[in-house]
Amino acid sequence: MKRLSQQQVDSYRKDGYLVVPDLLSSSMMEALQEATAVMIAKAAKVGKSDSVFDFTSGPEPELRRIKAPERHQAAYAQVLVANEVLDCIEDLIGGDIRFWASKLNLKQPQGGQAVEWHQDWAFGPATNDDVLTIGLALDDATVENGCLLVTPGSQVGPVLDHWREGRFVGGVMERTFPVEEAVPLEVRAGGMTIHHVRTLHGSAPNHSAKQRRLLLYTYAAADAWPLSGVSDQADFDAKMLRGKAPAAPRLEQVPVRAWPRWEEEELAGDTSIFDFQDRSGASLFS
Repeated sequence: MKRLSQQQVDSYRKDGYLVVPDLLSSSMMEALQEATAVMIAKAAKVGKSDSVFDFTSGPEPELRRIKAPERHQAAYAQVLVANEVLDCIEDLIGGDIRFWASKLNLKQPQGGQAVEWHQDWAFGPATNDDVLTIGLALDDATVENGCLLVTPGSQVGPVLDHWREGRFVGGVMERTFPVEEAVPLEVRAGGMTIHHVRTLHGSAPNHSAKQRRLLLYTYAAADAWPLSGVSDQADFDAKMLRGKAPAAPRLEQVPVRAWPRWEEEELAGDTSIFDFQDRSGASLFS
């Protein structure tokens, strides 16, 4: 079923992002809120980063991310494959859709950590760039509580440098792009943001008294295969959500820079983007 208008599709193609308001039903939102409350209660008993939870460092750690949430609560898994979501994805990248990755980012009131400017493509490119990430808002996302910021049109520009002194830091630490052109993706709870895999984006700290939780899923056209290779074809094809898995990838002329080799990366285990960005010792949101 077609969900997006041609105007919305054209806007995404031009700018590399889209906001779809009021996508999820009240019952979906209620299930997600309940699942999140359960996970936050479990995290409180753990209190430190592990393979599921990611906390800030310091004397009073704050939960900032739940990794692969669909593995731990049915509500997340159900929304991952909901027609309301997949229909929008199909309108943008076609009917053969593969799941790539997920996380639930939490910005706590009065200090939720910034996510430095970055392009998802820098973490691992593919044979083509029909790859995107959606953000399902569990709370109203505003400028004050650290909503996503994007730079329009950056998805057709260069891949920027995400390295510093020979180490991958998962962020662009030099002002080599027009920060002043950033657009805030404000959206009410139940709405969805979409950004292209090469769109430059980030989010500022939460300076408000309200939390900001964003459920993030990355989807790809089934013929977009990671350039790092596919070690287990059966497992790769098990992530198909709609349509058919192709026998071979589609090769497009896309810009590529060096990306981290995760098998050699000392932070490749129970970590998140925050751990890489902490390496830089700098922030463009200071």
